[in-house]
Amino acid sequence: MAALAFSADLGLLWPGLAPDRAISRAAAAGFTAIELHWPDAGDIPAIRAALDRTGLPLLGLNTARGDVAAGEFGLSALPGRSDQARAAIEDALAKARALNARAVHVMAGKAQGDAAQAGFVAALRHASDLAAPHGITVLIEPLNHRDVPGYFLTDPAHAAAIIAETGRDNIRVMLDCYHMGMNGLDPLAVQAALGDLVGHVQFAAVPDRTEPDHGRIDYADLLPRMAQAGYRGWFGAEYRPCGDTAAGLGWMKGFAAGRAGSNG
Repeated sequence: MAALAFSADLGLLWPGLAPDRAISRAAAAGFTAIELHWPDAGDIPAIRAALDRTGLPLLGLNTARGDVAAGEFGLSALPGRSDQARAAIEDALAKARALNARAVHVMAGKAQGDAAQAGFVAALRHASDLAAPHGITVLIEPLNHRDVPGYFLTDPAHAAAIIAETGRDNIRVMLDCYHMGMNGLDPLAVQAALGDLVGHVQFAAVPDRTEPDHGRIDYADLLPRMAQAGYRGWFGAEYRPCGDTAAGLGWMKGFAAGRAGSNG
């Protein structure tokens, strides 16, 4: 059985570094895939060249947050913002196609109520229909209450219900173990409840969101269990390093030795 496979979230692990240089750092560190949050259009050629040079796949990127200065964190569930939400989806999918990204995370935003639900479902149907011909998966992610208060999607059961309501088969849940842990949930139990709806797994220490070799979740035990339970994708390292990123990567060797399923 293959060792666990890890992807690097470039924006958190190498903040401020140009994406193409961060991709080189990720490859040198032993990551076998990368993730980007919001790549700039002007960086696309350099990113593509770095991906081609290293051979690392891009697992996913996000739709735009909206007005960050005003506290926005996604547009797709915001009542009255459907046109902007659709534009953000179309822009993210265009970048995903240019970079051969496997998925796009459609960010819901801070909203509540029936109108938000209807808007999010409509936006996801739009994203799904545009993504399907290109083999791109649409991801939605429940976030935790503390880091993003007011975010529309916090409950994995709600995420599953939304996917069912869309009636689409290329929408999956991004299961971030950090967010689940911060919400008092057991990531392994969440995985069991979601089953095949799990599209990607991310992790970071709970509660400080730094290197994953400490905290309330024992990832050296959890990640092999998730692979044993049927997860076959990469595990995304999405944490904020305490100091120098390279100096904090000692966890990789120990975690990767877990042999509980094939990944990649």
